[in-house]
Amino acid sequence: MKPDRQALEKAYLEACALDVESFKPGNVSVYSPGHGMRAKDFILGAEVSAPFLCDPDLSLGQKIYQGAVASFDALGFNTNLGIVLLAAPLMEAVQRAGTGDVRSRLVQVLERSGREDAEWVYRAIRHVQPGGLGRVGKEDVHEPPSVTLLEAMKLAKNHDRVAYNYTFSYEDIYERAIPGYHNGVYRWDDERWAAVAVFVTLLRRIPDTHVERKHGKRFTGMIQAEMGRLEKTLFETAEPEKIVSEIREIDARFKKAGINPGTTADLTVASLLAVRLEKLMASIDRKGSGGVAGERSPTLSRGGQPCR
Repeated sequence: MKPDRQALEKAYLEACALDVESFKPGNVSVYSPGHGMRAKDFILGAEVSAPFLCDPDLSLGQKIYQGAVASFDALGFNTNLGIVLLAAPLMEAVQRAGTGDVRSRLVQVLERSGREDAEWVYRAIRHVQPGGLGRVGKEDVHEPPSVTLLEAMKLAKNHDRVAYNYTFSYEDIYERAIPGYHNGVYRWDDERWAAVAVFVTLLRRIPDTHVERKHGKRFTGMIQAEMGRLEKTLFETAEPEKIVSEIREIDARFKKAGINPGTTADLTVASLLAVRLEKLMASIDRKGSGGVAGERSPTLSRGGQPCR
């Protein structure tokens, strides 16, 4: 039994909404616009990309191309290419016949990806023109691909963290982010703060490749030091709303310097989506039907309002 399209769209839209409801320093959120964008831009990007990502009749590459292009054309700029790249294989994993949990199915999806999928992704990247896009010597996106999508990602894994996660079966998401998410929900009973904790921990440990494409390693040490201090403060408090002012100060410093940890945000969204898909598949397995589309995740933050 597979989840229905409505349930998948709901899971995706919830994950994307939590992205902007969570105060992740340097990113656009309901707390603070930035980098010429506002929270509502990200919501619109999610809404117009969702039907394509969740369309069972589209291939992996088509999901990515159609979703990314729909978002870009609706806004005139890129908000979610990284999210779409990470979300599409997860959607494929629960829509196609396979065995095992979502991650096991994800591995099968990535291994089955072909050169046609790579062509669709190259076209999407050319259309969206993400920040820091340049030319490389091998498998440049401005030329037709000669390898599969997974092979192309393996070539890019050392300078793009989305490609790294394709290569290593979403290692950052399943082995770092999701355990941290569950710890955060247990600690604060609020998904928004769990998402902040995931973001902060990832950014402390892993240099953001979007930032480094734009600035090189100029800010890497400073960012990791800031996130180390914030992580300590966050996990020492039982009431994270009390540290919003501290996050606001970091957010202002990052945005003044043009620091937008977009790849880390993309990984955070993909983690929130993966959690939902795992729960959805578990519910279907238990009930033997796809009739769980209307249920709300039991760990969603109360009231659905941004923490102040």
